[in-house]
Amino acid sequence: MSTRIYGPEEKAKLEKLINEGSTVLREIEDLQDGLKDTVRAVAEELNIKTSIINRAIKIAHKGDWSNYDNDWKEVEAILDITKKI
Repeated sequence: MSTRIYGPEEKAKLEKLINEGSTVLREIEDLQDGLKDTVRAVAEELNIKTSIINRAIKIAHKGDWSNYDNDWKEVEAILDITKKI
């Protein structure tokens, strides 16, 4: 395998991209940690499972309630048929 030789401009672009990408990923991690802490605090305050709040956030973010709702209706029907609810 041959190694490509990069000129000064290409090296500078790559360094800038790597540095900026690393910064963005660090910011994302910080935001995710902050959201996790907030969800945990609200869940404790309202006595709700964190997983339920996280699921609601994901559904709201993706805007796919209708897909989730259809799946839930099928699950509910199955449990009703099998007398598990």
